[in-house]
Amino acid sequence: MGRKWNNIKEKKAAKDQGTARIYAKFGREIYVAAKQGEPDPESNGALKVVLERAKTYSVPKHIIDRAIDKAKGGGEENFDELRYEGFGPNGSMIIVDALSNNVNRTAADVRATYGKNGGNMGVSGAVSYMFDATAVFALEGKSADEVLELLIEADVDVRDVFEEGESTIIYAEPDQFNAVQEALKAQGITEYGVAELTMLPQTEVQLDGEDLVKFERLIDLLEELEDVQHVYHNVEL
Repeated sequence: MGRKWNNIKEKKAAKDQGTARIYAKFGREIYVAAKQGEPDPESNGALKVVLERAKTYSVPKHIIDRAIDKAKGGGEENFDELRYEGFGPNGSMIIVDALSNNVNRTAADVRATYGKNGGNMGVSGAVSYMFDATAVFALEGKSADEVLELLIEADVDVRDVFEEGESTIIYAEPDQFNAVQEALKAQGITEYGVAELTMLPQTEVQLDGEDLVKFERLIDLLEELEDVQHVYHNVEL
């Protein structure tokens, strides 16, 4: 799992921070999480995770409040959670997660974006077996040993804790996201460079030249689709 989270954080910040697109995506995700359970993060673990992730992207409070209020008011808009798997240039692997109120539209948009940009959409399960669902945190100010010790003391299981540049990275099972957060919070750690649920590739591939240009364009266009929430891949960038 060689994902370089500092690089990813910087690239995503440059592209997403402060943009209407990322706010809209979080607004939809918060609404869905709040509607599926209680509109209170203290009794809704899924909502709590989304709100913590939104915090790392500086999503404004009014966006969050509007989405939760919409769910409280019994908003009638329903969204399906969808996953599309496929391949980019030179056999690279891509997973697209979406929230859609029109499945046919979303499927057509994703398929067309793959096909017009050097990729092709596969069947369900075509590439996801090569990825691991993972909770990821990146924080500063404590060493990997210090973080691991406090997590052990809090009886929280993690996959790995390591240092990358000036950050300490934590990998854990997705269902441990809130447990990790609470253990860190108990030690006064409430700010993260990264707090995400992601799909980590088991192995990464390298692309160069025209393949890399096509791949990056494909990822950008997939991420720009209205219904797409997350795009994961196995290309080392």
